Amino acid sequence: MMFEKSDYIAVFDSGVGGVSVLRELIKLMPQEKYLYFGDSANAPYGTRPTSEVRDLTLAAAEKLMARGCKALVVACNTATAAAIKDLREIYPDKIIIGIEPALKVAADHFPGREVGVMATPVTLREEKFDILLHRFSDSCTVYKIPAPGLVELVEHGKAESAETEALLAPLLSPYKDRLSAVVLGCTHYPFAARIIQQLVGRNTALLDGGPGTARQTRRRLQAEGLLWNGPGELLIENSSSSEEMVVLCRKLLASDA
Repeated sequence: MMFEKSDYIAVFDSGVGGVSVLRELIKLMPQEKYLYFGDSANAPYGTRPTSEVRDLTLAAAEKLMARGCKALVVACNTATAAAIKDLREIYPDKIIIGIEPALKVAADHFPGREVGVMATPVTLREEKFDILLHRFSDSCTVYKIPAPGLVELVEHGKAESAETEALLAPLLSPYKDRLSAVVLGCTHYPFAARIIQQLVGRNTALLDGGPGTARQTRRRLQAEGLLWNGPGELLIENSSSSEEMVVLCRKLLASDA
């Protein structure tokens, strides 16, 4: 299949969290056309069985591919862990980028130090994450920090609420001023970064995979001669019947969280 430079870059997430990756893509490549699709009707993915996450991801990808997108960015750690291998096998001629927790960044910048990885329960139990973890286990000490419930709060526009602080306080208080870095292993989590920073201590670096994912997308597009120098365009769609989810996406895109 031939693709045009002016085709859309599809960005997929289980809900609104992938907007944190979308904004990095737009920052790096503002001239491109983007189609963002959030599956908020089925969110959160992070508490579902892996097989369900895979099926939901493949179904969403099929719909996006049918629209002739030149690349697919899976801006969801849980979906990447569950389905990225299948996606690349099904669409071998397509640019498929999957986000990963920024563990390499943490290991490179904080060798021999203690690092936490906040992620959904599904991401943390996936074999793909274990492989990634073992790759850097000799470089730093890594603590898994599951944060069930945080995705739902972000999906309801409560990323910086008292409810979010109450949820995260008992999870993060044991690590206060102890870790060199916390890897935000879910694309929803950067929107709660202010509260996370407050709870882990201001000297702890917060790292997420959004910037690296954007750079990798640009590299792949450039290698295929598919970078577009247009005026830029953005379509935001959501599986939820509520227009509020699209409004929330645009609000998060404009935020400085």
